[in-house]
Amino acid sequence: MDQLGDPVMSEQAMMKDGVANNCTASISQARKSVEQLKIESCMERIKVSKAAADLVAYCEANIQEDPLIVPVPASENPFREKKLFCTIL
Repeated sequence: MDQLGDPVMSEQAMMKDGVANNCTASISQARKSVEQLKIESCMERIKVSKAAADLVAYCEANIQEDPLIVPVPASENPFREKKLFCTIL
């Protein structure tokens, strides 16, 4: 035997460590999944049709505040392009 020990034993030990690490990671991932499922199971659920109807009602109720539908007057728009004139022609 050399100072590193039996190469077959080292390989087997490394494989066991790898399997143990993989198993630990798998258990950790499963615990995270279970925790997330517990959180999601407590959430109130509504039908998509009701959510869509609520969204449409909200949009219609707030249409006047939507700058994409009712544009902001140019004098109040902080993002309007500044008119710069070129002095070198």
